[in-house]
Amino acid sequence: MLENISNDKVFFLDIETVPQYPGYDKMPENFREFWDHKAEFIKGKDTLQSPEELYPRAGIYAEFGKIICISIGIFTFNNNKHQFRVKSFFGDDETKILESFNGLMSSYFNLKKNFLCAHNGKEFDFPYISRRLIINQMPLPEPLDIQGKKPWETEHLLDTLHLWRFGDYKSYTSLNLLCHILDVPTSKDDIEGKDVWHVYWMEKNIKRIVKYCEKDVIAVARLMQRFKGLELLTDDEIEVIDE
Repeated sequence: MLENISNDKVFFLDIETVPQYPGYDKMPENFREFWDHKAEFIKGKDTLQSPEELYPRAGIYAEFGKIICISIGIFTFNNNKHQFRVKSFFGDDETKILESFNGLMSSYFNLKKNFLCAHNGKEFDFPYISRRLIINQMPLPEPLDIQGKKPWETEHLLDTLHLWRFGDYKSYTSLNLLCHILDVPTSKDDIEGKDVWHVYWMEKNIKRIVKYCEKDVIAVARLMQRFKGLELLTDDEIEVIDE
């Protein structure tokens, strides 16, 4: 399948999410009760952590978290040279981020020609964005409007984790590990996913998170090149669009 997909038809994507509130004690009381119940499910019998101690993990659940950054990268050919252009939508206002994402999808994504690709995208990024759109009472863009679709109708959604699994679903392989074993420059040279909530709520340094998110997008694009046996894009070929 991959040999039939041109990289310049793929939108590479990554998102960063955080808990909706800076701390457990900042949650509305009625909402906290739902988290308490969720925390009991999360911890099971293997941990003695309290709902408050588990709260930093709330950001990975669309019901309790929010999106603070969506980064998208595409391969282009400009001025007789190949480039990989990366654009991020970020901030404290999730609705503006989602509006920008929807606008990009409606303007540039063609369901018959293009693909969305993320690492673990089918189990995290794609459904998370969709759920947050619905929670914010916003329309789903065409590539994510997949409820009731047959598997062959969702082939525009690519996932580097699924490509690596080759049908084996027994384990999870992180982007960091996959980059390491395939000799792809890693994106994990500053913060990790578990640090995002602290950097956002405590350090209030969203630009650091955006840079981390953009590095993930670049890593996913390079993984796709590695899967296809192509030469990896160089740092000189990467353009980050700031405006």
